[in-house]
Amino acid sequence: MSVDEKKRLIEVDNKGLSVRRQCELVGLNRSNLYYEPVAVRDGAVRFTHRVDEIFTECPFYGSRRIQEALGREGICVGRERVQRCMRLMGLRAIYPKRNLSKRHPGHKIYPYLLRDRKITHPNQVWATDITYIRLRQGFVYLVAILDWYSRYVLSWRISNTLDVSFCREALEEALEKGSPEIFNSDQGSQFTSDEFTRILLSKEIAISMDGRGRAFDNIFTERLWRSVKYEEVYLKDYQVCREAREGLEKYFLFYNTRRYHQSLEYKTPYEVHFGVSSVSK
Repeated sequence: MSVDEKKRLIEVDNKGLSVRRQCELVGLNRSNLYYEPVAVRDGAVRFTHRVDEIFTECPFYGSRRIQEALGREGICVGRERVQRCMRLMGLRAIYPKRNLSKRHPGHKIYPYLLRDRKITHPNQVWATDITYIRLRQGFVYLVAILDWYSRYVLSWRISNTLDVSFCREALEEALEKGSPEIFNSDQGSQFTSDEFTRILLSKEIAISMDGRGRAFDNIFTERLWRSVKYEEVYLKDYQVCREAREGLEKYFLFYNTRRYHQSLEYKTPYEVHFGVSSVSK
């Protein structure tokens, strides 16, 4: 049964069963029931898409350099607009700077545990991050959980907001496949929330968070986003959420089982993560 078919079975006003319980019964993640793309005006759509393209090509660009790049293309905008756009899309330049991510003042921040640590086997370190996925008339957010050693994408979700729920759902799905020794993220409010960290602590998983002002603490996930956008999102030019979800599902299957990585001696993430020599067709 497809996601859309499952959504049609859910009755939001059903007085007998809660929406959460109905989603559990049909096997549907609750975030899939509600999300719609973030709506943006046509001119703003083109602007945000171009900012995303420039940032993906040059992830070390901050708002000043992106403003300069736009100006050289004849798009004259103020730096504040570029900054607002980057905040909306969750874009953060990969270079040492203040306020690397949007923190919640009441959330606990954990130390970065991976400095000079040698990664030698699957499920030693998992990492997560959020990126912007463009649509014809808006955008959604994508979160993924990645094994550092194998580059295997354990789970992913899309959402129209930066609420913690879709990050939590991705974590819960990933943990059905195993458990890492260390889980690394940035200091964003989704990952520092009690709702998220409580799950990790209950399984005695060490929590690591990128240091503020550290340039490449989560570089493997940044490389994943570059691959996703150049090899899938920009080529497919999704119109609606359904297309994005279906396209990303196919892409991550390809990424895990058929995309050969030079850094993995031209093996696939699946082969390295599960220790197999080939993937069954």
